Parts: sequence; C-alpha cells; structure tokens
Amino acid sequence: MTTPETTNNSAEATGMPEIRNVTDPKTMRALTHPVRLALLEALALEGPLTATQAGELIGESPTTCSFHFRQLAKYGFVEEAGAGPGRQRPWKRVDVWMNFNDTNEDPEANIAAKGLERLLFERGIARIRRFYDTKAELPKVWQEASDSTQAVIYVTPEELREVNTQLLSILQSFHPRLENHTLRPENSMPIELLVFAFPVQGPSVMP
Repeated sequence: MTTPETTNNSAEATGMPEIRNVTDPKTMRALTHPVRLALLEALALEGPLTATQAGELIGESPTTCSFHFRQLAKYGFVEEAGAGPGRQRPWKRVDVWMNFNDTNEDPEANIAAKGLERLLFERGIARIRRFYDTKAELPKVWQEASDSTQAVIYVTPEELREVNTQLLSILQSFHPRLENHTLRPENSMPIELLVFAFPVQGPSVMP
C-alpha cells in the first residue's frame, strides 16, 4: 500500500516524491493511531502547525498533539519547522510517500502492516461516507466533477503492477502543490483518491 502521508532530498531537483519503503513493525505501529494520522493530514492541508493550532483543527488538546508530534518525529514523519512566536514550536511534515505491505518475511511486520492498512481503510471509507452525506452542500461544479469508477480487468500480476505504477505516476505529478501552497491554482481544493486493486474472489450478493 502506498500513501503520501509523509520525498527525500534526492527528489528535490524534480519536485517529485520518492517512496520510503517501510518494513519496520515499530514504525508502522507508530503510525497506527488516529490522532497521528489526523495530525499528518492537517499538516498536509495547512502547512506547518503548532500543537495548539493542530489541536484546534483536529479537536485534541495541545498537550496531546505535542506528544504525538514528538512520536511522529521519532520515526521520521515530522520535524520542527523553525522557531515560532514566543515558545511556540511549529511542526511540518517530512516529505515522504510511504509504501508498506503485509507480504514480508517477518510475521510481526505483517501484523503491523495489516493494522495500519485497516485503520487507513476505515478512515478513508468514513470520509467517503461523509462526502456523500454532505455532497449537496458543495458548489454544483464540484458535485459534477466528483466521480467514482468501478471496473473489472483481466491482467497478469506484472500488468497489475504496471497499472498501479502508472496511477501513482499521475498522482505524484500533483505532489508539488501539496508541499508548496503557492502552486495551488485558484479555486482548487484537496481531493482524495482511494484506489484498491485486488483479485475478485467470486460474485458477491449485495444486501
């Protein structure tokens, strides 16, 4: 599973993110927390934030946010963004697209990956439900532009990897706008794409 939750310096010349392959179970477990994922999402949307500012956005106390920022920093997902006013300590994301999977040789890593994947899936599905519940509140142009696609294709494992690679390349081309707010076009807004590619194990009956 590849997620832009958190590109290293070698990618700066092109502005395109590289991917951090995570196989350490401790690192995956460090991310398997709703507050930490919410903090990473807030930093991606808003840029550097203090614990107080982040707390106001995600509905947590500054003390809670400060603790989880330090834990994210310990595993290389955030870092201090320089001195803020007074004793404020703004934090920013470390620009990394993370890749992990549950097909490692290490059983512990597989357990940790499954836990993180499940949490990310549940949060994504919750946001989809929230979108459809509130879709009518959006401007009509955004209602019409929003879309979903479902398809079944017959491919080999190698072809499926190529499909995923091509999709990721398209998404990465928009990455500079995530890190540099000045690149965001007027009237743009954050859009989430959830892509699941998996073997179909027979027809299912809808309730």
